[in-house]
Amino acid sequence: MTWHETERDWLCETLRAADPHDPTLCAGWEARHLAAHLVIRERPGLAVSAVRGGLAAATERLAESASDAPGYADLVERFATPPPRWSPLAWAGDAVNATEYFVHTEDVRRGTGDLTPRELPEGLVDVLWSQLVRMAPLRLRRLGPGVVLVRDDDVRSAVHAPRQGYGTVVLRGDVGELVLAVSGRLQASNVRVDGAEDEVATVRDLLTGP
Repeated sequence: MTWHETERDWLCETLRAADPHDPTLCAGWEARHLAAHLVIRERPGLAVSAVRGGLAAATERLAESASDAPGYADLVERFATPPPRWSPLAWAGDAVNATEYFVHTEDVRRGTGDLTPRELPEGLVDVLWSQLVRMAPLRLRRLGPGVVLVRDDDVRSAVHAPRQGYGTVVLRGDVGELVLAVSGRLQASNVRVDGAEDEVATVRDLLTGP
């Protein structure tokens, strides 16, 4: 199996274990909203209709159909069924889906307050790190301070250069935790942030969800 397939299975199991009304790390979303988002994301017909009518409204409508246990179970199983082969997300593979599924699994796991990191296989760590160092510069592009990511094994990457007059902030943690932090979930990650106090505050403001 590829890593995105493995993470898809983890995400399905995590959703199945959740109550439809469990909170997630996605502001305003319960587990049922996250399941609805995933179904819409992978079904081109639904996605096109959602864009035309408003993505937020479409997600809310689909989530409303999953307010009770049977409806929620049906929605999760819709996601558990892989998208049709002609869907772009069916052949996008790890490049598009591995980090997406990993982050959403943690959105559900940690939404209720369990911040215990999962132990990740080495191969998945490599994939997540590779995608993180490509994603981070875009995510951090508006910051004044520079940002260096440092893994617990001391592998590091300078993902954002400081603007004139600014120093550098260092984020340290396991790769999965760094992925969550850069994805805007710093408050739910096990990441240490070091640097000048005001610059650390600026980075925290950007990377901390509501």
